[in-house]
Amino acid sequence: MSIIVLCVLLVIVPIELLKMRDNHMKSVCVCGSQRFKDEIKALAKKLRELGVPVVFEPNFERHRKEMINKPEEERLESKSYRDKVPGMVFEHFERLRKADVCYVYNKDGYIGINTTLEIGFAHARDMVIYGLQPEPVEICRDILFTEIIETPEELVKRLA
Repeated sequence: MSIIVLCVLLVIVPIELLKMRDNHMKSVCVCGSQRFKDEIKALAKKLRELGVPVVFEPNFERHRKEMINKPEEERLESKSYRDKVPGMVFEHFERLRKADVCYVYNKDGYIGINTTLEIGFAHARDMVIYGLQPEPVEICRDILFTEIIETPEELVKRLA
């Protein structure tokens, strides 16, 4: 094999592979409160319909419906709920670890304790973090948002 062919293989081919990698649509992990379970599921479905190939979403299916609508303080009174929470948080961290982008579904500006942890985790991983709405209460969370994106269509444009 000639030196020129070897140089092409070692230099040009990896550059082209990098370009191909950069042309794919980014994956997204949606984070948000259990109180928005139905909206988050609908958002994930819409993103898939718009062509996002990988959409990670929280698994809220482990809880009884009556638990989801209760405030977190009340849910934590249940031992079975408290026993499930650490595993659910860890599972969602794994979804975040696999994703390129974090999208926080914070309807009405609401961000709960677990979502706050997920934002911190995403920030520590140097991920782009988008939010549905500005954070009205806690400025330290708000500054972690790269941008506020209100529609699935806008989000898809950022993922492309």
